[in-house]
Amino acid sequence: MKRRGNIYIVSAPSGAGKSTLCRELLKVYPEITYSISHTTRAPRAGEQDGVDYHFVTKQGFQERIEKGLMAEWAEVHGNYYGTSIETLEASVANGVDVLLDIDVQGARQMCEAMPECVTIFIMPPSMDELLSRLDKRGTDTPETIDKRMKNAVGEMQQRDFYEHVIVNDNLDDAVAAFVAVVKGCREGVTS
Repeated sequence: MKRRGNIYIVSAPSGAGKSTLCRELLKVYPEITYSISHTTRAPRAGEQDGVDYHFVTKQGFQERIEKGLMAEWAEVHGNYYGTSIETLEASVANGVDVLLDIDVQGARQMCEAMPECVTIFIMPPSMDELLSRLDKRGTDTPETIDKRMKNAVGEMQQRDFYEHVIVNDNLDDAVAAFVAVVKGCREGVTS
């Protein structure tokens, strides 16, 4: 009988480094499929449709919700984000591990639908460092950064929902901790 794939859910406040950590994990485990979310937000510089996200209109996203085609979805910072149920079910049924980079609302929805999900929360070392990272990114207005910082407080208060919490203070240490979690799950070791 074919092994069922694992679903790894990674959440973090905006700017905590979850996208960087996910990219580093995929260098170690290139066979893990990175779930490409659907979103209604505009692409950032260098992002490609179908590679970074599936960029869709709000109307198109709402139609997918109505048809039950989203395994999870949420409205975050005024935009919709979500995961296609067909793609996710096909991957894990074929023994493929899937990595999802989703917010805390989406993580809760996914765990309700698929309780076997492995949940990982990425913490910034401090609020000051988080603010600095958002500022250096140069992609958001001061108002958006303020909103992200306020949201970060609520998101971090939900970290106890997650099985694993990794503080991204030193990138190499955070990557090693992330790889250790995935390796343990792939080898059937529980923590």
